[in-house]
Amino acid sequence: MKKYFLISIIGISLLFSCTKSAEKTPEKDTFVADNYIKTEVDIVMRDGIKLHTTIYSPKDKSKTYPILMQRTPYSSAPYGEGKLKTKIGPNEHLMKDGYIIVYQDVRGRWMSEGVYDNMRAYLPNKKANESDEVSDTYDTIDWLVKNVENNNGNVGTWGISYPGHYATISAIDAHPALKAASPQACIGDFFFDDFHHNGAFLLSYFRAISLFGTYKDTPTDTAWYSTPDLKTQDQYQFFLDKGPLKNLNEYFQYEKLDVSSATAKDKIDDFFWKEIVEHPNYDSVWQSKGIIQHLNKVPSSVATMIVGGWFDAEDLYGPLETYKAIEKYGKNNYNTLVFGPWDHGGWARNSVKNAVGNYYFGDSISLKFQKEIETRFFHHFLKGKGDKNSGLPEAYVYDSGKKEWKSYDVWPPKNVVKENWFLSDNQELTATQKETKGISFISDIKRPVPYSEDIKTVFTPRKYMTDDQRFAARRPDVLVFETDVLTQDFTLAGDILAKLNVATTGTAADWIVKVIDVHPADAEENNDKMQDHLKMSNYHLMVRSEVMRGRFRNSFEFPEPFIPNKKTAVNIKLQDVFHTFKKGHKVQIQVQSTWFPLIDLNPQTYVDNIYKAEEKDFKTQTHTVFTDSSIEFSVLK
Repeated sequence: MKKYFLISIIGISLLFSCTKSAEKTPEKDTFVADNYIKTEVDIVMRDGIKLHTTIYSPKDKSKTYPILMQRTPYSSAPYGEGKLKTKIGPNEHLMKDGYIIVYQDVRGRWMSEGVYDNMRAYLPNKKANESDEVSDTYDTIDWLVKNVENNNGNVGTWGISYPGHYATISAIDAHPALKAASPQACIGDFFFDDFHHNGAFLLSYFRAISLFGTYKDTPTDTAWYSTPDLKTQDQYQFFLDKGPLKNLNEYFQYEKLDVSSATAKDKIDDFFWKEIVEHPNYDSVWQSKGIIQHLNKVPSSVATMIVGGWFDAEDLYGPLETYKAIEKYGKNNYNTLVFGPWDHGGWARNSVKNAVGNYYFGDSISLKFQKEIETRFFHHFLKGKGDKNSGLPEAYVYDSGKKEWKSYDVWPPKNVVKENWFLSDNQELTATQKETKGISFISDIKRPVPYSEDIKTVFTPRKYMTDDQRFAARRPDVLVFETDVLTQDFTLAGDILAKLNVATTGTAADWIVKVIDVHPADAEENNDKMQDHLKMSNYHLMVRSEVMRGRFRNSFEFPEPFIPNKKTAVNIKLQDVFHTFKKGHKVQIQVQSTWFPLIDLNPQTYVDNIYKAEEKDFKTQTHTVFTDSSIEFSVLK
């Protein structure tokens, strides 16, 4: 059971997340067994590597069916004759509507041959026998349409998180049979998604490293990796006690059994951790793994529907930037965006109540998406006319403040204007700049600002995206700026740019900006998802947040120190939002320099490589934010 537990807890592949609810049902779901035949094949790639592929074909052979495929690093299990998934495909409607559903273990994972490369680089000009994930996808589709009985020649791809990345990959230099791709919560670039945010390392993902970096070179149906046991439920204290990142090196080694000799063992470093440690900057290694810059290779023959959640802690950058890049390069492409009030993969769940952490958004939001949007998209392009008149909007987005869906012809909407709001003294967020002065605070490396008030150890954090931020607002090392009570609704639609002017007594610092919706004191919209110690009265809902590792303020490739006490500009792009701050609420901005242990602790003394910093490099410093700093909002008029 260990392998399934680890995959489930990270939640990235979801393994069709509604399986959880199915397991709670007293009666066994036999729909797949009753209506599908499962076959397992090893498809040979152009370089000779065999990729393990599981095919679920409808038993009814009286008609032809499109192929829906997911390529995944998280296992196409269960393996073996007679062992079937209880749920297949993106959702229950598509499962029952009649599709050939295919799952494939990507190169180097589980039952596929080869050696895995995390975010394997795309090769634009491949030689005859060279391969990448684009060619692996192409070769797989080519084999499927030629060898799977009763297929109608049309193929679609989908996936959430890492499988979402492979769905994006499928659309690049696409096989002619590929007609529709839906990258969902898709990774776009590992320096801005998942393990890094603007160069800052997400320490909270520490336990997931081995899932991606443990070496394997032979097929296996059992887990070959293990995750570190922190032996505590207090991860804040654990990482604080551990100190510098280099002290975590001990956790990233493993024992590799030599297949030629069951007794021979070889100590090998985790290759993903080693990659992170040895490449602290956005160098050629990370640049080559990014996929956003290659989306000019998506042909107009492939329809795309990009799906994401406004409160997705893992992959927010990826789907937004994927949609925008295809829009930029593919002027004639059918390319749509769906963003709802979800955390990572929340749209694939079958629960009626839709909440993220403490915050409740409404009923049947995910179910509506599955039935009315996702199913309709694939049906139109794989079974229907396949033209651009799908009946679906260009942008189908959820206003997380008003709690309602909106449709637009373009995203961001055309009637959006940029407005600058200034971080004035006396905790004011104002539309006009007042006097320029500095507001200082002490950033104590022994007492970093927590990202959550929860005392727990999590595999990858999620609920903090909607957490009540009162615990942070009441700390002296968090600067708070807010408007008066709003006399009319104030809607943000698009990205946010924090334009800070700062100084520090040290030579290094991180800067975190949070945009918060402060609810009125008489708010009573409590729900059963809320933690017992909280009330909606004066709830500080985090709408968006982001970190900038200060050394990368001018270049992610070429970092530079701060000059002590010198006023310096630091710009931080916060990803898109669609949120109405309702009349009677307030808009609040929080600025801080630690966010622990969501991100690692900055030494606040410049070193070439933070992953190799020594204890002596970590120093408490005084930081200053000047009141000519501003927040540029995208305001819907």
